[in-house]
Amino acid sequence: MGFGLIKVENKKMSFIQMNELQLSKYKDHYVKLRHIFERTIELIDNYHPDEIAIEAPFFGKNVQSMLKLGRAQGVAMAAGLSRQIPITEYLPKKIKMAITGNGSASKEQVAKMLQSQLKIGKLPKNLDATDGLAAAVCHFYNSGKTEIGKSYTGWDAFIKQNPKRVK
Repeated sequence: MGFGLIKVENKKMSFIQMNELQLSKYKDHYVKLRHIFERTIELIDNYHPDEIAIEAPFFGKNVQSMLKLGRAQGVAMAAGLSRQIPITEYLPKKIKMAITGNGSASKEQVAKMLQSQLKIGKLPKNLDATDGLAAAVCHFYNSGKTEIGKSYTGWDAFIKQNPKRVK
């Protein structure tokens, strides 16, 4: 799971960091989810973000992979919502379009564009980190355009906007 942090001052964005959680070392899926929650809380407590942007779930052929991804995203969202941080989801195509101008761009194209825009020295080998950064940059570019993504200000708002997802 990748993440990226940017700072916005005077309508200008600057790069803070990007990284990814190394979860393959954990065999138990529940331990992975706990690690995602704890690391997300740690990032929130250290950097005090005003908002969180995530990539919305996408449809894939492997149901088990989609279920695991949905759980991971839900845990990260729960961490943000527990701290009353608004969360906005963006479809992968929207993120790619915001960064490269092409909704079908490759991970490598997105990474290279971010490297250029944010003056990042060296890109990571695994591009999950740049995926997380891309969601943050997409959110910056779409600030004030609430029709682009879904935004939640807390648990109550999430439940009201997603009655079929929460039972």
